[in-house]
Amino acid sequence: MEKHTAYISVGSNIGDKLLNCKRGVEALTDSGASTITAWSYFYKTSPVDYKDQDWFINAVVKIETILKPEDLLKEMVSVQHYAGRLYDRVRFGPRILDLDIILYDNLVVSSPGLTIPHPRMHKRLFVLKPLCDIDSSIIHPVLKKDMRYLCENLNDYEQKIDKYL
Repeated sequence: MEKHTAYISVGSNIGDKLLNCKRGVEALTDSGASTITAWSYFYKTSPVDYKDQDWFINAVVKIETILKPEDLLKEMVSVQHYAGRLYDRVRFGPRILDLDIILYDNLVVSSPGLTIPHPRMHKRLFVLKPLCDIDSSIIHPVLKKDMRYLCENLNDYEQKIDKYL
């Protein structure tokens, strides 16, 4: 079976946020179709877009998977559902677990329900900083810039991020 490399963003701002993130990522390996090959640090991050909510814990993981992007997404939705995320009352609002495919190989996908690379990743410090922890030289397949450049040139000073110790 062909193996693919994917980067998954994980976040939570409800309940035991760190435990929600760790369990969510580990659940991605339960089927045996994916293996975690790298973890970023965990970060405490300010909410973006919808600001009237608690801060998040965020990280990024690198996985090897035999799943196609659509099947990986289905598995991630199932993991989120099992964690207690049934539906979102507010767009970008509070969530017990949020898993997103950030990158999948060098693939560019634009279909209903799935866009790779993640359409807002280059505007999110809570994605770029942890991604740089793993590999700052990854090239964004659409923007053709590396993650270090995108992170260092993000001009949104309202986004706050601190390592979670």
